[in-house]
Amino acid sequence: MGGLTWESTSRRVRTKNWDIHYNEAGSGFPVVLVHGGGPGASGWSNYNPNIPYLSQHFRVLAVDLPGWGRSQPVKYEDRDNSGALAELLETLGIARAAVVGNSMGGASVVRLAYERPDLVSHLITMGSPSGVPGIFEAAGLTEGVKVLERAYFEPSLETIRALTNVMTFDTSNVTDELIRERLENTLAQKAHVDNWIGGHGKGPMVRLNQDLIPTIAAPALLMHGRDDRVTHFTHAIRLAGMIRNSRALIVNRCGHWLQLEHAGEFNSMVHRFIADNPGG
Repeated sequence: MGGLTWESTSRRVRTKNWDIHYNEAGSGFPVVLVHGGGPGASGWSNYNPNIPYLSQHFRVLAVDLPGWGRSQPVKYEDRDNSGALAELLETLGIARAAVVGNSMGGASVVRLAYERPDLVSHLITMGSPSGVPGIFEAAGLTEGVKVLERAYFEPSLETIRALTNVMTFDTSNVTDELIRERLENTLAQKAHVDNWIGGHGKGPMVRLNQDLIPTIAAPALLMHGRDDRVTHFTHAIRLAGMIRNSRALIVNRCGHWLQLEHAGEFNSMVHRFIADNPGG
């Protein structure tokens, strides 16, 4: 980790409506990393293999969205991921940032990019939904979503191991340490789990407006694992068809956690994409 630890990078800020925890490292142009919606997810747990490299080039902020990690609990009806991210940037005095999101975090930064284009210089997603069910989800929930739901309702080493395994193509990327961390995070934040269960079945984690996605002007890099069992890779292709200044990268032998399974490629892709593309 290059000397970086959760404790040394831990920060907390009170915005207008939210109490948000995040981990910060590095200096320079700001890059905001946004996690997915699984039990035990947090900015640190989703991105700690990436923070040491990226923080050599950027000011990196790995955010815990309200309802996850060490940020405040929130009921489904009050959840506003993109609004919380906008308030975080404004409270910290960040005029523009590159935003990076995995899964639910991907949908959250897509929404931020069309709601607050003034704040978003670059849009980068991994395993993001596109806002409508794909042809491969027509029959119902994907295998990965079913496993995720079980881990929320029955958190244990067994269910969290099953969750982390379904998130990856090569399960050797899943360590016992990662499984224990995700389980400890889940059990330590009972309010987060209760609120997620309370909102189960009420709608998507993040709603996307299909009419507004095409208004996104920021350069977008839409990455997706070819073997993603949570969100099918065709969602990246669909988003690329709607966002005019975009490119889709489909990675074979890769599941839902591209930033973990292909950390080196992810790190260099994010670095070069931001450096080579002037902000929209």
